[in-house]
Amino acid sequence: MSTLAPALPRRTPLTSFAGTWHLTRFMLRRDRVRLTVWTVSLLALYAYFVTALSTVYPTAEDREGRAALMEQPASVFLGGPNYGLDDYTIGAMFANEMTLWMIALLGVMNMFEVVRNTRAEEESGRAELVRSRVVGRHAAVAASLLTVVIANVVFAVLGSALLISAGDLAVEDTFALSTSIAVSGLVFAAVALVTSQLTTHGRGATGLALAVLGVAVLVRGIGDLQAEPGEHGTWLSWLSPIAWTQQMRAYVDLRWWPLALSVVAVLVLLALGAFLASKRDFDGALLAGRSGRAEATGTLSSPIAMAWRQQRTALFWWFLGTFVMFGATGTYLGEGVEEMMTDVPGGTEMFGDDPLTGFLAIMILYAALAAAGYAIATTLRAKTEETEGRLEITLAKPVSRGRWFGSHLAVVAVGAFVLTMISGALALWAGALVNGEVELGTFLKGGAAFLPAVAVFMAVTAALYAWVPKITPVIWALFAFTCITGMFGPLFDLPDSIAGISPFWWVGRYPQEPIEASHMIGLSAVAAILLLVSFVGFRRRNIPA
Repeated sequence: MSTLAPALPRRTPLTSFAGTWHLTRFMLRRDRVRLTVWTVSLLALYAYFVTALSTVYPTAEDREGRAALMEQPASVFLGGPNYGLDDYTIGAMFANEMTLWMIALLGVMNMFEVVRNTRAEEESGRAELVRSRVVGRHAAVAASLLTVVIANVVFAVLGSALLISAGDLAVEDTFALSTSIAVSGLVFAAVALVTSQLTTHGRGATGLALAVLGVAVLVRGIGDLQAEPGEHGTWLSWLSPIAWTQQMRAYVDLRWWPLALSVVAVLVLLALGAFLASKRDFDGALLAGRSGRAEATGTLSSPIAMAWRQQRTALFWWFLGTFVMFGATGTYLGEGVEEMMTDVPGGTEMFGDDPLTGFLAIMILYAALAAAGYAIATTLRAKTEETEGRLEITLAKPVSRGRWFGSHLAVVAVGAFVLTMISGALALWAGALVNGEVELGTFLKGGAAFLPAVAVFMAVTAALYAWVPKITPVIWALFAFTCITGMFGPLFDLPDSIAGISPFWWVGRYPQEPIEASHMIGLSAVAAILLLVSFVGFRRRNIPA
């Protein structure tokens, strides 16, 4: 008599989204510091901006000059369609002047987070290990989206509370604006999900997503510039997701229906991303990369040539974006603009006794901040090369540590110089030519004055990476402090002992103030010493660390 084997338990079919909640919890835990820094920084920008507006423009009469400034073409391009200029309230000021920047910054955060948790995980091989467990095909994508949704909801709620408490703004309009900014940020998160299906590498997916964001900013700006007097935007403006939030007319004549366009865009992009994901193999891409050469060309025979090849695309986009932005900003400068600056309330506190040179000093400061941000981000590319294993392979070849590290930093230094002097100072000068002849030397001297301070940022980043790679995010805290003191230091009258923590404080505000040669020498010496320390640390520690 034969016996039958016991029946095996029936296996539950694995769904496409199995494990989504577990991955979401993991992503939130892993990226808690990154998301917290981003969110707190954006909320701080919220609070500082509305507080500064309330301090500098307390009455309706004070805000009339600001409204006149917003009618300039550069303000329309960099701000938006500008509703409510006839009765320019603090709420209307915030909606007109901050919506674009908040959407852009939140969109960048979302794109980085989505690519980090999808395409970058596939590229590193970790996603394959995760998928070997009880995890569905689309679980990682869904979890990455849920992660940014949670972060955006937190931002919208806390941001609304900050605006209502700090600026005494209308509750409904505030929640409408913050919600729409968050949903617009999710549009670009969905864009990143689509681009992650197209390219093999995370950098390519991020680059494509950033390009879409840049096009959205450009299309919205050109569309608003084409509007006739009295109109607010054109059909071209409505092609950009950024315009949908601005067209809600918060604090002027609130309407909710443009928010639906952002919601529909998110759903359509998610459906497109899911469709594209189903058409590619795991760790594959829909855009096939070009076949490489059998042998490297002579231009790649040195570490510095390789570093240039790795960084040139990022430098191009940084250069293009900053040149357009500062070229447009430069149109505020030149003949006939000084009288307008004088009429702006709070001009003495913000620009000093000479508003034109004071405004120029602030614009050069902003150009240097952009160059410092580039220097930090690009220097940290060395850390990425190490964590992803490519540096260890490179150093196995006849390439010394010092030669590789020096080559990487040399390319970073060239890029920071180009952004400070060409897409910064020179672009401002080119924009100022619209209003008449201006002296080129003043712009170039102002840009050159910030080069040692930018070098300090690069050197501090290099030293942190060389000695203690785990704490490199600290440099972003110093950068955020520098931005705050540079933008709001004169308004809040920070003591020198605190403001002096920023390397940019030692530069001063040329041409409003003379350049101190001793400060330039001191900053250069600090940068040189830190670079030397970084080379010593990089040669001494283990790789990978």
